[in-house]
Amino acid sequence: MDNPELKARIAEWLLWDKNEKTLAEIKKLIDDSDYENLSKLLLKRLKFGTAGIRGKMQAGFSGMNDLVIIQTGQGLLKYLEKNEKDLLENNGIVIGYDGRHNSKRWAELTATIFVQAGYKAKLFGNLVPTPFIPFSVRKYKCAIGVVVTASHNPKDDNGYKVYSSNGAQILTPVDKWIQEHILQYLEPWPNSWETHIIQNNELVTDPLEEVLQDYTQRIKASILPEHLELNKKFNIMFTYTPMHGVGYNYIKKAFENINIQFKATPEQKDPHPDFPTVEYPNPEEGASCLDLSFNLADKIGSTIIIANDPDADRMACAEKDSKTGKWKIFSGNELGALLGWWLFQCFKSNNPKVPLNNVYMISSTVSSMILKSFANKEGFNFVDTLTGFKWIGNKALDLTKEGNYVILGFEEAIGYMCGLQVVDKDGISAACHMVTLATFLKSENKTLCDKLEEIYKTYGYHISLNSYFICYYSHVINSVFERIRNYEGPNTYPKTILNGKYTIKSVRDLTTGYDDSQPDKKAVLPVDPSSQMITFYFTNGLVVTLRTSGTEPKVKYYTEMCATPDQTDKEKILETMREQVNAVVEELLQPRKNNLIA
Repeated sequence: MDNPELKARIAEWLLWDKNEKTLAEIKKLIDDSDYENLSKLLLKRLKFGTAGIRGKMQAGFSGMNDLVIIQTGQGLLKYLEKNEKDLLENNGIVIGYDGRHNSKRWAELTATIFVQAGYKAKLFGNLVPTPFIPFSVRKYKCAIGVVVTASHNPKDDNGYKVYSSNGAQILTPVDKWIQEHILQYLEPWPNSWETHIIQNNELVTDPLEEVLQDYTQRIKASILPEHLELNKKFNIMFTYTPMHGVGYNYIKKAFENINIQFKATPEQKDPHPDFPTVEYPNPEEGASCLDLSFNLADKIGSTIIIANDPDADRMACAEKDSKTGKWKIFSGNELGALLGWWLFQCFKSNNPKVPLNNVYMISSTVSSMILKSFANKEGFNFVDTLTGFKWIGNKALDLTKEGNYVILGFEEAIGYMCGLQVVDKDGISAACHMVTLATFLKSENKTLCDKLEEIYKTYGYHISLNSYFICYYSHVINSVFERIRNYEGPNTYPKTILNGKYTIKSVRDLTTGYDDSQPDKKAVLPVDPSSQMITFYFTNGLVVTLRTSGTEPKVKYYTEMCATPDQTDKEKILETMREQVNAVVEELLQPRKNNLIA
């Protein structure tokens, strides 16, 4: 082997790694002279971004493993000593973990790094929902929060997610500064592996009981007393699945507190790191994930299913049509519309003297603009942000500092922030508001579907068709987007589709910062050259966003037809929309030519 860089990385791994399993993986590749795989595992390293790090659990600097976690924790500590010294010394760090393989171990390694340096660590004594970490950061005024989770990723993945001292996800450039510190402190410190030092250590406390009590009490306080009474009176039986994740015990406590009855899907009730009943543990995938819940609901006569993803920061919902017996799985945008309507009614009832020009709702730019239509008609404010709750959460905090009230933030990927007790998506509190809304509607002899139709008749149909293609080759993805940017010559975007049948009014490219709807042709929202994202606004109300995923090898497309209230023929709106969306996919993404996997 004549690659000096690979030689150096191999030597480092053999010297630093004390985990027998991952050390053996690398040694076997050395014995087999498998330099191709050694290069893949050791020459690239997982880069710390605004969502922390996430990847496949495997040996090497490009995987999730003990050594990479130790290096990440050491860099994070050094960053905090430089930038959050007072909070770190006074209140330390809070650390949680989910039910995946290695999650508890990596939470303990992180606590070890901070404790051996003399700082306090609030380490949850059991697996917890991700929202508990941002909640705890604010409750205890910690310097930082860390949760070891890969949310709804496949079973072979894990992650390390970081929350800033304000309780929201970190933003750039903090991620870059943390990454710089990680690279400066790659060699494990003498005690970083010694997890025994956190046992019976006065610097380590378990906040679980206190946090659970406070968190569930705050959810209860956010629901009006008359609605708590309705929950008790109507006593609806809901069906719930935590998707083999952490949610069950926490939903149980939260639902008890607000007088809600439920039965959990037995096959998915308990945490299981291999998610044995689902291919992807993501309720966004729809029926394939909810089949077992449908079976249970049908058996017990339940008409509403609530689902969380494995770390319980997302919430899905399905309702049975009493006439047809078919189940409707609500899209993330439809749930956003329902929660938006509900939380606005509750807020007005509870805060009659708050002027509506001090009230805000937020959604990401790829989510439905239904909240914007609400705001225009009802007199409150709406703002959109870039994709991701890091933007929604930090924007909500900025608005609150200015004396405003933020009552909902949502993203179409079934993420909901109901109020500001957690400045991030929270599947537990969203579930509590959803079941309370369902009970309220029952008291009026209505269903969730009835209310959704009412909302669209009042504010106009907002119909979404979202999907994605899988593509494992970044050069292919880049060529797709570069072709769009130079469609009819250098720096020109498409002006029409289907041979001029549908006209594009304006284009916004948040990769380059171009927006031809602005006088100076510069985008208002922040620009991110590291990810692809182009939005097309059509003259007939269709909005199409093409973007890459930050965590998965996907090209996603988000489309929404924003109709006006006087456009009442839903089927006609859908027919037009389908024709346009198919044309956008075929003409701009060219899936067959580019071998994109549907």
